[in-house]
Amino acid sequence: MASNILFLPFRKTNSLALSTAIKQYISSKYDQHPDMFKQDLEVIDALRRDAVHVREPHISGIKKLTAYAGQLSWIGGKFPIDIGVDFTWYPALGYNTERPISQNNLKFELANVLYNLAALYSQLAMTSNRGTTEGLRAACNYFCLSAGVISHIKNAVIPELRSTPPEDMDDSTLESLSQLLLAQAQECFWQKAVMDGYKDASIAKLAAKVSDFYGAAGDWGVKSEAISSEWIHHTTAKHHHFAAAAQYRQACDCLEKRKYGEEVARLRDSISCVNEALKEAKYLNKTVMSDLNGLRNKVTEDLKRAEKDNDLIYLSPVPPKSELKILERANMAIAKVPKEVSAPSEFIGDKGEFGPPLFAKLVPFAVHVAASIYEERRDRLVNTNIIDELEILTTKIHDTLSSLNLPGSLQALEKPLGLPPSLTSHAEEIRQADALSRLQRSFSDTNKLKASDDAIFNEGRELLQAEAAENDRFLKKYGTDRWTRLDSKSAAAKLYAQVTEIDGYLKSAGNSDQLVVSKFRECEDMLRILSSTDRDIGNFVPSSRRVAIPPKLEGEVSRLRNSLNEVSRLESRRRRKIEALREKAKKDDINNSILAEAARLEREYPSQTVVPAHFEDFFEQRLQKYDVDLAGVKSESDEQDRLTSQLEAANTSFVAARKGDTSSREREQALQKLENAYFKYKEIVSNLEVGRKFYNDLAKIVARFRDGCKTFVYERREEVLRMENDLSLPPLSNLTLSPQPQPQLQQPRTYNTRSSSHGPPPPSQNLPQAYQPTMINNENIPAPIPQRANVSSMTTPPITPQTWNPELGIKFGGPPPGQGQEQDQAGQRPGGGGTWDLNRGFKFG
Repeated sequence: MASNILFLPFRKTNSLALSTAIKQYISSKYDQHPDMFKQDLEVIDALRRDAVHVREPHISGIKKLTAYAGQLSWIGGKFPIDIGVDFTWYPALGYNTERPISQNNLKFELANVLYNLAALYSQLAMTSNRGTTEGLRAACNYFCLSAGVISHIKNAVIPELRSTPPEDMDDSTLESLSQLLLAQAQECFWQKAVMDGYKDASIAKLAAKVSDFYGAAGDWGVKSEAISSEWIHHTTAKHHHFAAAAQYRQACDCLEKRKYGEEVARLRDSISCVNEALKEAKYLNKTVMSDLNGLRNKVTEDLKRAEKDNDLIYLSPVPPKSELKILERANMAIAKVPKEVSAPSEFIGDKGEFGPPLFAKLVPFAVHVAASIYEERRDRLVNTNIIDELEILTTKIHDTLSSLNLPGSLQALEKPLGLPPSLTSHAEEIRQADALSRLQRSFSDTNKLKASDDAIFNEGRELLQAEAAENDRFLKKYGTDRWTRLDSKSAAAKLYAQVTEIDGYLKSAGNSDQLVVSKFRECEDMLRILSSTDRDIGNFVPSSRRVAIPPKLEGEVSRLRNSLNEVSRLESRRRRKIEALREKAKKDDINNSILAEAARLEREYPSQTVVPAHFEDFFEQRLQKYDVDLAGVKSESDEQDRLTSQLEAANTSFVAARKGDTSSREREQALQKLENAYFKYKEIVSNLEVGRKFYNDLAKIVARFRDGCKTFVYERREEVLRMENDLSLPPLSNLTLSPQPQPQLQQPRTYNTRSSSHGPPPPSQNLPQAYQPTMINNENIPAPIPQRANVSSMTTPPITPQTWNPELGIKFGGPPPGQGQEQDQAGQRPGGGGTWDLNRGFKFG
């Protein structure tokens, strides 16, 4: 059915399994198995299938197209645009709609899907009931959405295509379509204004803008290779049509405002515009022609009336067209990009309209490696550069306190009877943790981890040793002249270097383990006492007599206690700081950020494969968050030096004040032993945790080493089989050029190097070989003894493939007598003869 507006036809495509290409790409480029994404692969195929089958203007097609387009945009950050599948689409506009275009390009696929979305919106506008105001409003909205999608393709998708766009998707074509769709949206609003009885001046402004849109669409269409001449003629006619309609409505407004001369001038211009539009009559459909003729009749009728009234009654001067005020424009059509198209990520999620993001867990191998590198650097920075330094500072505090006999000397004086509160709390902590059992379990677990690492490492090392022994055996068997491959250490230099390296790790770790065990043995008795009841601890700590503390000593005691409390508070703050730092590092999840960085790198450097080195700047920027913690180590050290100096000074004064007092010496020593055991326990726990982590990390290293050894040994054994097969062939020294009598045969054997058969032929076969002269240097070649034949001329029969037997030697000569005449009938090459001529050389094959 003919209509006065146009719609975009759908682009067609061929069915294909996008999942196949994605699966193959994952297998070759990613460190993950495609089966992990089986459901995602099924979903992407289903989305494409639903999207490309949208062929009817139904509202349900919107979600099918936008969902597929949204997921395409999402996976564009996971895969390069040239994923390895040729998307084939047929143009919908122009003169080559039967000629398909194929591109290995995800953006090309996205552009075509979005184009079909724009086509669907335009066809929904066409099917709207434009006989009602509600239908006109819906049609206007659909046309605006269609124009928005075309604009998005032009501004956001085509620039990322990285290839020449099809002729129906170049800038001129897309701009022409966008202007056409906006013109039709504006036309719908104009028609609604007419139906709603808007004032003539307002309708004129709307019509003038419709004319502008159609004019721009025609101008861009002329520049396009894909916009057909029919559409260009249509837009040209509509441009003039709405220019005429705008002038007509303005003339009506002039009549209302009693501007009779201007009314006549605008009606004359309106007639002129209608006549320009009618010049395109042979290219226009009946509906458009009917609209134009209706307008011309109405304007002609009004012009006759206006001219007559003005000539007879009003006598107002009619201004020339150049003096008419240019009509104002009222733009009610704006390209609206649907949110589903401009921001598809907002609709992707577990509860999103487009479903969960596809291939969300897909991480390229290079990103895996980069993430591991970052985590290693982060852990090294946090643990080695910050926490270990803080732990060293804490150890210095404990060493200082132990050397000063603190807090034992102070506790013995302050509380000569019973147990000090700090010792009681430490004992309770030891009991709650079941310290002795915990340490024994940790030692056992560490030993198991070490034994496992040792076993895996030894397995790999034994594989290398067995392979080296095997290589030496073959070397002795065949000799260095024939067994020419590299020795084991040269062929696997990296693996043998790892043997030394890992062996060094294990020996160093073993020494560290012995030191930790020694620490435990030193404090085991004291820990056993701390693990007992308070009564048992009280029995171990002797009481001292209560003595009166002189005022001077009391002042030194107070000063020392304050200094000791400040040191304790510093240690507590540091402990909390370390825990907070560990929690901060634990929550430092880089996965999402590094995936975004990888996607950015792929977009900005499409020709380069992403490698871990590309993330260096990203690492540096990410690790800057720990700069404040790193700087805090220096401030902690300075603060500790100040407090330690203050503590040492206070202790010196304290010792001097109670010089000669030995009443609590035994109690001091007992309390100090228990305090030292407690701190030694904390140190051992930390050491065991570090050891456990070390052996867990080492397990990954030795596992990779063993796997590398297995691969190397397998490849070397395959190489052995190939070399042994080659060396088992008979040596050339067994070949002879001298004839050997073969009385049982009627004719000599032939030596055919191209034969594929095995074993000598049956004696009944007649296989003579003719020799063509070949210019070779035969000075050093002894001439074989020819066998003559009593035949004046010979012909050469077709050569039958045959395998030469070394035991038969090599013989020259023609066929036995009686056969030459038969062969002569089959044809003979010139120069053939039964006797070999020295000057003509000889030829095998």
